[in-house]
Amino acid sequence: QLQPVESGGGLVQPGGSLRLSCTASGSTLDYYFIGWFRQAPGKEREGVSCISATSDSIYYADSVKGRFTISRDSARNTVYLQMNSLNPEDTAVYYCAAGPAQWPCTTASYDYWGQGTQVTVSS
Repeated sequence: QLQPVESGGGLVQPGGSLRLSCTASGSTLDYYFIGWFRQAPGKEREGVSCISATSDSIYYADSVKGRFTISRDSARNTVYLQMNSLNPEDTAVYYCAAGPAQWPCTTASYDYWGQGTQVTVSS
């Protein structure tokens, strides 16, 4: 069974950058849509960015447009989320998820979930 694994979270100052990585040992991500989601304390899990299997379709939440970039590296079996100009409102646990080819970028569209990585934006 596909098991996504996230890495790259941490503590960063406002205005800083982080790059999250999502991979899956023993399974290829090539045939799946991959989504990055986040959940802040007391809030629902929300879709941040999703990418199709061929990278021809990408979604960004309005709150991260122009700051975050999602990309795939098939050779490394990895999907990245580059996060720039981070602000305290970006603080959350970030989850990587894989699912069949379907939109929208919501939790219901994804079947396989990682354990999450904490991103904290604070001075």
